[in-house]
Amino acid sequence: DEEIPRNPAFTRIHPRYRYSLMDYLLKYLLFLCNLLFTVLGLVVLGLGMWGLISKESFEQEKISSIGTDPMLILVTLGLLLTMLCLSGCVGALRENCCLLKLFSAAVLVLITVQVLFAILAYSMQDQIGGYLRSGMLAAMAGYQDDLDLRFITDEIQSNLQCCGADNYRDWEINIYYNCSAPGVLACGVPATCCVDPLENGTVWNSQCGVGAQLLDEFTAQSVIFLGGCLGGISRWIEQHEGLIGTVAVVAIGVQIMTLFITTRLLESIQWHKVNI
Repeated sequence: DEEIPRNPAFTRIHPRYRYSLMDYLLKYLLFLCNLLFTVLGLVVLGLGMWGLISKESFEQEKISSIGTDPMLILVTLGLLLTMLCLSGCVGALRENCCLLKLFSAAVLVLITVQVLFAILAYSMQDQIGGYLRSGMLAAMAGYQDDLDLRFITDEIQSNLQCCGADNYRDWEINIYYNCSAPGVLACGVPATCCVDPLENGTVWNSQCGVGAQLLDEFTAQSVIFLGGCLGGISRWIEQHEGLIGTVAVVAIGVQIMTLFITTRLLESIQWHKVNI
């Protein structure tokens, strides 16, 4: 009989040992799932790179400032997701035990980290609230100087119909909206704090929040949102906790299923390798 060469790191199932239907299903299901997530990772990576490049072009910032850019998070996540899923994709298609073991170990670590994060988040709710408040105030302080912080703050305020971290007077922290600052923005708030930022329902009025900090709450409530965004975030989480829990369980379930499929496929490849 012809001797078949073996490679401990790379062993494809020889044609004379037929695949079972389950082997085919496991192999190509794992391949397709990882292919989809590889594409998703490339999209996230592309968005992050586009954000970095467009921001550099728009603001003409120095390259050294990229290290603190929030878009770097998208680039990092996209790169890690692409590398992880590409290893699973190639490993499943080529029946490469080394890549499949690397992929399964990474998925196991990812599941463990997510479970630990969920436990810590549940047990440290008060501390997380403090971190959110500090982060919100920092974003408000850099509102005029950073496009990303401005975008995030505007999205939170407009979608949650809130203003500031605890209330609208928190905008005193911004040097442009501080009441001691020169200029028209002094003692004001951004337009996304306004109840009706559109004049006649069509034209965006960027000056609708001018002088809002000088108003008492009774007068201000007809012009701007009085409630802070930290309370708005808490209410949003409470209203959507069922959906959030479902998404979290499904996400963990998919990862556990992926780990199970990878383990079964590895066992199948190892079994055929021993019997060749």
